[in-house]
Formats: sequence, structure tokens, C-alpha cells
Amino acid sequence: MHGRPRKAPTEEEQEASVVKGAKLRSIQAKFFQFHHTNTYTKEALEVNAKLLEMNPEFITGWNYRKLAVQYHLEAAQSDEDSIKSILDEELKVVESALMTNFKSYGAWHHRKWVLNMGHSSTDRELFLLKKFQKLDARNFHAWNYRRFVTALKNIPDEEELQYTTDMIYENFSNYSAWHNRSVLLSRLLKEEVEGYYPKEKVLTEEFEFVRNALFTDPDDQSGWFYHLWLLDQTVKLEHLLVSSWPPNGSNVNVSDYCALSPSLSSISRTLPLILCFSEAVGGINSSTVSVVCESNMDSNLIWTPISVDKSGLARTWLTYLTFSSEPMHPSRNYLVKVSIANSEGIISSAGFCCSNPSHMAFTVCLPSSNTEFDEGPDIERIDWSEENFSSNQLHSENLGLINSFNELTISGDNKKTYETNAKIIADEIDYCRELLSEMDCKIGKLTLARLLLAYDALSSASRGVQDQNMFQYKEILELYHDLMKLDPPHFQYYKDQYSLVFLKQELANEESLLKYCYQYRDSTSLSNNSLCLCLRGLSLSQIGCIERLLWVQMLDLSNNGIRSIEGLESLQLLCCLNLSNNKICSFSALEPLRLLKSLKVLDISHNEIGAHPIDTRRYLCASPLSHTSDWKREEFVVSGPEMTIYWDAFSIFSGLNLRQLSVTGNPIADKKFKLFLCKLLPAMKWLDDEKLR
Repeated sequence: MHGRPRKAPTEEEQEASVVKGAKLRSIQAKFFQFHHTNTYTKEALEVNAKLLEMNPEFITGWNYRKLAVQYHLEAAQSDEDSIKSILDEELKVVESALMTNFKSYGAWHHRKWVLNMGHSSTDRELFLLKKFQKLDARNFHAWNYRRFVTALKNIPDEEELQYTTDMIYENFSNYSAWHNRSVLLSRLLKEEVEGYYPKEKVLTEEFEFVRNALFTDPDDQSGWFYHLWLLDQTVKLEHLLVSSWPPNGSNVNVSDYCALSPSLSSISRTLPLILCFSEAVGGINSSTVSVVCESNMDSNLIWTPISVDKSGLARTWLTYLTFSSEPMHPSRNYLVKVSIANSEGIISSAGFCCSNPSHMAFTVCLPSSNTEFDEGPDIERIDWSEENFSSNQLHSENLGLINSFNELTISGDNKKTYETNAKIIADEIDYCRELLSEMDCKIGKLTLARLLLAYDALSSASRGVQDQNMFQYKEILELYHDLMKLDPPHFQYYKDQYSLVFLKQELANEESLLKYCYQYRDSTSLSNNSLCLCLRGLSLSQIGCIERLLWVQMLDLSNNGIRSIEGLESLQLLCCLNLSNNKICSFSALEPLRLLKSLKVLDISHNEIGAHPIDTRRYLCASPLSHTSDWKREEFVVSGPEMTIYWDAFSIFSGLNLRQLSVTGNPIADKKFKLFLCKLLPAMKWLDDEKLR
């Protein structure tokens, strides 16, 4: 534990442990007799106190004491002296237990419970905490309890912040003191307390403070973690709209995208509208996002978050624009304006409101009123072989939709803040490089990579455009390449970060992105879906830059090292996806596919699905046999007994309308599984290159 090797107990220690165990079992037997009979006498409480002193982690013992206290408090009625005596005894029991193990969760929780009664003095608590913090200054239980006590005593955050400063100067390695400092400083900055505003001034001072710890002991991680927290506070200023589909200034034809709508009708024309933000947000609705069109359009828009987090927030939001049919009118172009005004209703995960309005506009071509809509092209088998793609036949109408970056206009005050914070990060980059020039520090290299990415984000936002510094990306990639060699235990983490930065570099602008765009040979079978983004064979382990790929309808990610496709759920136009020859080891790793309702062609061949007998990710999906599952009973019965084996595959594919699927090369892909897929996907025409109907 914590890098300390276990030592085999000596013979004397083993004998003492046997004696202690026998005594503990004897006392525990007596305790359970009292507990089962709801006996709360003085003798019973003394037995319980001895038991908790020997074993402070015995939660049942603490729960018993709560029942006993409530029993005696009812008997004491309103006698203040009796109540105080009962609660003081509880505090003594807790102290005895903490002397045995001052990291006991149960003991600290019980002490909080007693103090919350409101009859005990808090004056002695800080003195007690000092005793425990002398034994272990980093004890996070004691620091957690300290926050509880200071809140009860209304001790100002400024005073507590000074206490953390003193503790840090005593020991730079006091991670708990650094953490407490971040908690206190968060409140002071949020409330704009005198002396802690403007935020940029405070952050500059804090960077200088933590720098002393980093230069004193670069190998200690406590200061670096606080430095990372400061970096996060510097970068996350507010959420911004970073991309959309249709992109600003584009011209789209509704008939090309009618198959993407949730419902089809000869009297309606429906187009998806996608907004992607710099971080997860909530509150996207008709009152916070204005959509205005010259045509007769349904104004009652329902916005849906794509892949929400625990707080119900999402980076990507989707709605459908429905244009009503006008009698006997020819094809026409209509201007659609989308505005996100300065709104307190849009809240980010960091707690910021939208203070930078965003405006965009695009043109929609509506076909004549007598145009019939269908489910889109009757897709024949898609052959992902390289010879079927060409880079010199790109259609001009498709190229206009590639650039989905919004050239954001940052207001004067916000722009100044971004520029100031970019200067703070630039200074930290210089200091970090100075440190690395003197020693080879792994966490220093990681921090420099993060600082460079943060500077890139801030400087790009302050300029209001999405142009990138290629040399900077090259340096970041070199840092992660070095870290993969220096720190093999964390190789996969560095590899994932390398993949994300590499994609940022390769998709940085339209010119570099076009290197990966190809035209599928048979454009007639796919209509406007024939433009393919080919990211095959790039050694990617993770997918990023999703905000730059909202336009993608055909995506080739084959021959990489991808384990998770998290993020792909934002690509709501995606119709054809190739994930063959990767390292996907379970159906639960394909969870984002459930949200891609437009997906028609999927290739997951030659992965590792079914290779691992114990798949821990499998339990992220709800089993149909679980009482918490939202599965319909009739679906379970109809699908047959195979459901109990393939329920995780069912959870991914049941909501999709796949026409072509490839699963060959996976250990799970036997004849029985393929029969299950045929039953599950009645619209499927091709399975592993074999035509079904």
C-alpha cells in the first residue's frame, strides 16, 4: 500500500494476533447478544466501546451506538445536562477508537454525527485535529473533518487558506493541504472575496507559490497535482460553441439528408441541426437558442443531449428542423439563422454561464412540394478496399460542408481575459522548460505537454479562429513519445494522449484534413454519403477532435489500435463506419453506436470481441435479467434463449437499422451468433460479405 512493501509478521506478532483475535471474538459475541435484544444498558455500551476500541472499522458497532444514543436522548427528554453528558461520552469513545486507528471512516463519521446534534462545543475539535495532524500531517480524514469543523465555527476561508500555507511550508509533500487549498480558493474566487479578485492576479500568485515546491522537489507529485488544478482554472473560463452542422455559411439540400430524420413524410422536410460546445453544458432549449427561418418552419424545437454525463450535461446537442410543405412551390433556398445569446440558462460543468453570444447562418434548399421522400439510397454492399477510394475526384458541393468550424467572435472583455491567461500559461511554459533543462522529470514533461495544449486553446480562442501552431504540436508529440519510453507502466495513457494530439495536428485546418478525404468509387449507391474520411493505419488508440468531424458520413478507422470509440456518438450524420482490425474487446466498448441512428453500414471484423472470458466492461450495460433494466419483457421472450448469452450485443444493435454488418474475425462470431444477428436485424442485407436477401 502506498509503495510500502509488506513485511512478513514475526513469531511474536503472530502469537499476539491470535490472542487479540480470540479476545475480539469473545467481546463481539457479547455485543451481538445485546444488539439483537435492543439492550442499551451501561454494561452493553461498555462492551461496545471496548469492541470499537479494538476494531474501529466495525460499522455495525457504530450504528448500534447511534441507536443507543437516540434511545437515551429520548429518555433524557429536555434535560440539557443529561444530553450533554450522553454526547460527551460518545466523543470520548470516538477518541479512544481514533487512538487505535486515526484513519477509521466509521469513527470520524460518528464524531460528525454527534457534533451535528448541536449540543457539543466545537472549541476542542481543532485542538484534537492538531494532535492527529502531528501524527500524520497528510491524513485526509483529519483534513476532511477540519473542513466540517471550520464550517460549524464559521471560520473565514481566508484564515484557513493561511493555515494551508503554513502546513505546506512545513512539508511541500502534504497533498491533503494542497487539496484543501484548492477547495478554499475555489470558493474565494467564485464569491470574489476582497483580495481574491481579479482571478488572473490570484492565479499568477498561486503559480508562483506552487513553483517553489516544484523546484524544491520535482519528483514529488503533490505540488504537480495542484499545478494541474491551477491550469484547469486558467483554461476553463467559459463554454463556447466550437462547431456546428450545418456549418456557418454553408448551403445544404434537405433532400440529401431526409433519411437522417427520425420520421419520414411526403409533406415534411427534416434536417438535423447539431451544436458542439467546448465542454459539457446544460440548458439548451428554445428559450436559450433562437432558430429563425424565412420559410414556414416548426418553431417548437426539441433539443436532445448526445451522451450526457452524470450531471445530465453534454458537449453535443441535436434537434431537427422541420420545414412544412408549401402548395405548388418550386425548389427554393431559405436562410436559417441560429443565435445563442448571452444567457444564464446555459450552464457548463464548471458552473459558468454563457456570456459570449454566438451567431451563425446557413442556407437550406427545399425541394419542390411534389418531391417524394424515401429512406435514402438502397445501399449495396460497401467494399472498404483501398482501390475503391480516390482522392482526385472530390465533389465541390461536398467540400463546402467539410469546414464546420465556427469563426467565433469574442467580446472585448472576454478576449482580454483569454489573452491575459494565455500570457500566464506562456510564463509557466518557460519555467517548466527551465526545470526540464536541469533534470529529466517525467511529470514535468507531462505538465509541459499539458501547458502547451492549454496555451494553444487559449491563444486560438482569443484570436477567434481555429488556426493551429504545427510546431507546437510537434513538440507535444515528442514529449508523449519520450514519456512512453520513460514510464512504461503508464504507456497506454500516454499513447491515448499522443493519439488525441496527433489527430489535432492532422485535422487542424481544411488543407491538412483534405489529405484524408477520399471519394468512394460508387457515388450513386451512397448519394452524398460518398465522401469518406480515411483515418486507417495511423496507430490511433483513441478518437478525438470530434468537433471538427460533425460533417462526416463515411468514416474509415480500420487498422489502428482503437479500444474505445467514445466520442463518435456526436457524429449524427454517420452512415458508414469501418472499425475493422482494431483492439475492441467487448460490445460494451461499442456503446456510442446506440446513439447513431443513421448508421447503415458497420464493419467490426477482426477485433477481440469475445476473446476475454471475463469482460469487466460488460457490466456497464444493464442485463435483461436485472430488475433495474429498462428492457421490455416481450422483446426478451421474442429474441429467444440466445438473449441470455448475447444481451450486450442486443443492447448495442437492437435500436439500429443496419443494412450491412461484418463481424468475422472476432472470437464470438460463430454460426450461432450470426443466426442471432440475422434475427435481431431484419433489415440487414449483407452479413460478412454474404448476401442475405
